[in-house]
Amino acid sequence: MKSIDLSIIIISYNTKALTIRCLESIYKSFTDSHVSFEIVVVDNNSTDGSGAAISKNFPKVRLIKNQENAGFGKANNQGIKAAHGEILLLLNSDTEVIGRGIEQLYRFLITQQAKTIVGGKLFNLDKTPQDSCGPAYTLPMIFVALFLKGDYLHLTRYSPDTVKKVDWVMGACMMMAKRAFDDFGFFDEGIFMYMEEIDLQHRAKLKGYQVIFFPDAYFYHKGAASSEGRAAPIINVFRGLLYFYKKHYSKWQLFILRVLLYCKALLGIVLFGLLGKKYDRNPYKEALTLVTRNI
Repeated sequence: MKSIDLSIIIISYNTKALTIRCLESIYKSFTDSHVSFEIVVVDNNSTDGSGAAISKNFPKVRLIKNQENAGFGKANNQGIKAAHGEILLLLNSDTEVIGRGIEQLYRFLITQQAKTIVGGKLFNLDKTPQDSCGPAYTLPMIFVALFLKGDYLHLTRYSPDTVKKVDWVMGACMMMAKRAFDDFGFFDEGIFMYMEEIDLQHRAKLKGYQVIFFPDAYFYHKGAASSEGRAAPIINVFRGLLYFYKKHYSKWQLFILRVLLYCKALLGIVLFGLLGKKYDRNPYKEALTLVTRNI
């Protein structure tokens, strides 16, 4: 088989309209390009007709149909293993390429040292920058994020205007060589959703990889398109953090994390209880149960 420069891997779960727009933007972005590419879509048992729509409108797309919702990590592993490209781009189905964003990201990556992961600049649909990279998830950073509005103040995640070495880039748009997975392994399938890319990049950095945010490759990102309900992000972030700390940190660091998450959940319960917002309060009640389980 003739070698392919780039494989673009997309995970689809009940995002038919978004996935179609994403695919349209990819093909448009490669008009008159000399970069050879393929697209691999892994559909996580969508019930909205995503698979049929992709096959009908984009017959060249390689479609892998799962019989269950395998989660972000496992589905990406399927796509990675099936890919033929030397370079891989992991791209969310709720993204759209702006201009030649993918090719610019690709050409930047191939100028870097072999052990490099790179992410592009994401924008919200209102064209404002979306914070999509940041520092390591240390306990001080988690405290700042939970209690000092670190995300809103651009302390724990940000969107620089210059090329910057960071600890992680958002998994919605992440590019690296396929052979990199031989060095640091595939996505941890024990993480269903949230923190998968943080864990992957943490392991990559331990193997000597650099992670770079490249702000000259542009993408729109809707965000949370596959999440079901308001509770899902809160519960899955808490669960992902606990799993990540169990895996990579000491018992006392895990204990401190539990204390931080416990306080955050309790604060949410009290605050939204006083405001009479039961719908907003319930996710924190579930989170509190999660944090106190098996202490």
